[in-house]
Amino acid sequence: MSFRLQPAPPARPNRCQLFGPGSNTKLPPKMAASDADVINLDLEDSVAPSDKDNARAQVIAAINDIDWGTKTLSVRINGLDTPYWYRDVVDVLEQAGDRLDQIMIPKVGCGADIYAVDALVTAIETAKKRTKPIAFEVIIESAAGIAHVEEIAAASPRMAAMSLGAADFAASMGMQTTGIGGTQDNYYMLHGDMRHYSDPWHWAQTAIVAACRTHGVLPVDGPFGDFSDDEGYRAQARRSATLGMVGKWAIHPKQIALANEVFTPSDAAVSEAREILAAMETAKANGEGATVYKGRLVDIASIKQAEVIVQQYEMITG
Repeated sequence: MSFRLQPAPPARPNRCQLFGPGSNTKLPPKMAASDADVINLDLEDSVAPSDKDNARAQVIAAINDIDWGTKTLSVRINGLDTPYWYRDVVDVLEQAGDRLDQIMIPKVGCGADIYAVDALVTAIETAKKRTKPIAFEVIIESAAGIAHVEEIAAASPRMAAMSLGAADFAASMGMQTTGIGGTQDNYYMLHGDMRHYSDPWHWAQTAIVAACRTHGVLPVDGPFGDFSDDEGYRAQARRSATLGMVGKWAIHPKQIALANEVFTPSDAAVSEAREILAAMETAKANGEGATVYKGRLVDIASIKQAEVIVQQYEMITG
């Protein structure tokens, strides 16, 4: 282990992030009543340019008027290359109460992007005497973003989470696909007559997880566009969970249960993890650094793996 230890990420459930356009006044109460851990009220892609001002006002009203319970409440602002983002930040932070937890910054390309938003947020918090610091979540959606992913993860103490935005990322990379996440028909290898499909998002997700874990940020998988394909969503989510991501977006309410299912450790996984911890306690009491559990070697590294599962389960279940 390095002398400089990895900081712990925020201790919050983040299995499902539910998105809804800020311009739709019918959605926020339903979102608040859902089983999603994180709510993202959107001012960006799902809102037409002509409706930005109205959506911003509706989001402020929703933050102030709705009981959000214990959910993490976030607003996705517009990109820094637009004329809308600064007003998103100013109006929301000046007019919404302290219930807002987080701002999501889309299409981040470098650490300087985070610095710009951080400077504005800090000035507003100081001027308005806000008592709760706003956290940041960013979306990696470009070639520049993935190239500077570690710089971005380390850019501010406000950094809490990072997501992969597959659609814009694919466009920025010049990928020949219109799919949002999941398996791509032309991304395969041949072995004889058999096609073996690989995951084109794997390397980007791994880079995000490594940067996030290094700097104490939650790594989150982004959208899965085909909300009629439950098994495709589950498959993508399971790959993401195995890589170390803590949750996934839901762009449709039916995806909430799928995300919660995958990113909540199963009873069997928790039971096995606890058995491994117990076996290692016995081994340590006997002066041993390793032991055998169900025919396989477990050692000190196994303790760390098992603790990840148990701690995640206990945080989710309270």
